[in-house]
Amino acid sequence: MEFQRDIYERLIQWKTDRTGRVLEISGARQVGKTFILQKFAREQFDAFVYINMAENSGERFCRCLDKAEDWEPGMPAGEEYVHEAVKLFAPDFEDTEDTVIVIDEIQESSRVYNLIRTFARTFSAYVVVTRSYLGRLLEKDFFLPAGDVDAMTMGPLTFAEFAGVFDLRQLYHTVDLFGGSQEMEYGQLRECFALYQRIGGYPSVVRTYLIYRDEERCRGELGRLMDIFVHESKRYLTNVMEVNAFEKLFHGIAVTLLREKQGTEDLVEELSSIVYKQESGRFTKKMIHNAIGWLQASHIIAYAGKCIDCNYLDVKENARFYFQDLGVASLFLTRAGADEADIKGILAEDFVFLSLLRRVSVDVAGTAPWSGTYEKTGGELDFFVRSMKDHKNYGIEVKSVGSGARGRTARALFDAHKLDYVYLLKGGSDGGRTESGRMMTVPLFLADRISFSLGTESKGAGERI
Repeated sequence: MEFQRDIYERLIQWKTDRTGRVLEISGARQVGKTFILQKFAREQFDAFVYINMAENSGERFCRCLDKAEDWEPGMPAGEEYVHEAVKLFAPDFEDTEDTVIVIDEIQESSRVYNLIRTFARTFSAYVVVTRSYLGRLLEKDFFLPAGDVDAMTMGPLTFAEFAGVFDLRQLYHTVDLFGGSQEMEYGQLRECFALYQRIGGYPSVVRTYLIYRDEERCRGELGRLMDIFVHESKRYLTNVMEVNAFEKLFHGIAVTLLREKQGTEDLVEELSSIVYKQESGRFTKKMIHNAIGWLQASHIIAYAGKCIDCNYLDVKENARFYFQDLGVASLFLTRAGADEADIKGILAEDFVFLSLLRRVSVDVAGTAPWSGTYEKTGGELDFFVRSMKDHKNYGIEVKSVGSGARGRTARALFDAHKLDYVYLLKGGSDGGRTESGRMMTVPLFLADRISFSLGTESKGAGERI
């Protein structure tokens, strides 16, 4: 059962560009990195060498390196031994542009990771490496070869990819943002999106649904994936207290999402108080920081910042957590005891956060998505975007259900000329436009399609309320 992933076209473009650098693909475990790379290698190259540093093939490659690197004083010192090691591992290997070498889970070996520069500078063959646990690379044994690496990130299925599983991808891309399509078309996508919010985009979870059409089985698969992640992470978290802290963080993060929409002065301290209560004194702030950092580096959670008074030059970083998969978020929010309405509201906001996260440094300024505040009213804007395309300010309000509610803070900021455009992303609306097209209602599930270059685009004169 194969899912169409958008990263595949980016892989083809990387091959075409021929930068001479090693491609490093990061992402959480179980999001499909190995599958898509093997497909890419088989379909786009004549020859394919695969090494998995977390399996026996990785151990065998290290033995080949040992043999090829058998150096004694007086012998020439060079990097040719790496070519010889690959040849020992794969006797048919030829170092040509028709060959790709894929090294999976490279974080398992600092020795092999530190060869990236050699691969980039001395090999004609393409080389791709994957890593699931970025935190491991921060250890002192790992040399970070920034100038010799092209980077891509792969996550769970986006909603567009998820819609494609159910033959709705074309409809997703063609349905009108502002209500100009048929209600039946919006309804089909809305129903698909509701399922996506509940089970998320991990391939094995989606596959489970397609086989059994049973959401309870999907939740079981999500739990299994998180158990695998916790078990694997314990191999890297060496401090006993860190390990104990790590196991409890998922619940604590879910509770912070439920407790405080506007962020907090000290997110780590609040999380510690939620998780540990009376025994919090046993854990230092540094331990909690390390455990949270591991979750972030492993692509399980991500931070959002807060833009004070919607001033892009005044940003408080790390003001709020979000899960990087809606199914995982739904699982732990449910386990935390949240009711259905709260879960829907948080999942809607999480979905828009992930949409913006993919656009940071592409057309969204900053290092992470931002919420916004308006000090005059004390209000909170769900998301504030400073566009890198037209240098305009965009406000985003998110409503999980209903089409009638309007964002009061967004309206006030718009009237005060702190926002040039406002998007109201609503779960129960087909879309519309007011204020000469500057205040727009868009169905929530189309968040990835909204534009942040309206200041450079010609806009139609028609309005729809």
